[in-house]
Formats: sequence, structure tokens, C-alpha cells
Amino acid sequence: MKKPIEFNYSDFDFVKNIALTFPDTEESVSHEGTPSVKVRGKLMCRLHDNGEFIPIRIGFDSRDYYLETYPEIFHLPEHFKNYPYICLWKDCHDRKLVIEVLEIAWRSLATKKQIKDFETGNSLD
Repeated sequence: MKKPIEFNYSDFDFVKNIALTFPDTEESVSHEGTPSVKVRGKLMCRLHDNGEFIPIRIGFDSRDYYLETYPEIFHLPEHFKNYPYICLWKDCHDRKLVIEVLEIAWRSLATKKQIKDFETGNSLD
């Protein structure tokens, strides 16, 4: 029997509110009805359906750095090893670190023009 899905939408608010500050991001719903943020229709981050962590899209090289540098904040469940995601424990409220990781995630999904506009302050979110 499949484990019942239990999550609290408010556990995603801290990360969601930061993610939505990046240009052309949008609130969405993902796997099992979990809240998420997408860029150009592609998943940037979401609350995992077990409600315990938040997968964030990040490149494999960056992922290794964050896993090694902040092992108490990030982890990598077996299921995510082959995908460019890192998992943030939902109780992490280190704003500076979350902004840093979400910017990497956003840049991996944004267009060159969106990145250029963001860097020059010409964003029209």
C-alpha cells in the first residue's frame, strides 16, 4: 500500500517567496499536488510530497559543493542522485544561502536574455 501523502503548504512559503523574486518565475503545482515554482514551465523547486524537504534544481558540480559545505542543510536522497537537484531540509531559514542556491537554479532555467536583463537590472517581472 502506498504511503499517504502528507505535507503542509506553509512549509514551502519561505523558499517559494524568495524564488518568486526572480524574473519570470511562477507559482505552480507539481507531483502529487505539491506547491512549486517554475521558470518557463520548468521546475525550479518544490515541496517534496513527504513534506520533509525541498528539491531545488542545481547543476551536478554546484550540488557537490553545497552537499560537502553544508551537510546539515542539504542532502541527496537516492532517488535524486541521477537528477540535477539538491534537497534542502524544509526547516532551513538561512535566507542568504537559500537566495544563493535559488539564483543558481533560476540561472539554469532562464534564457540568456533573462539573465542579461537580470544582471543589468532591466528585469520587467
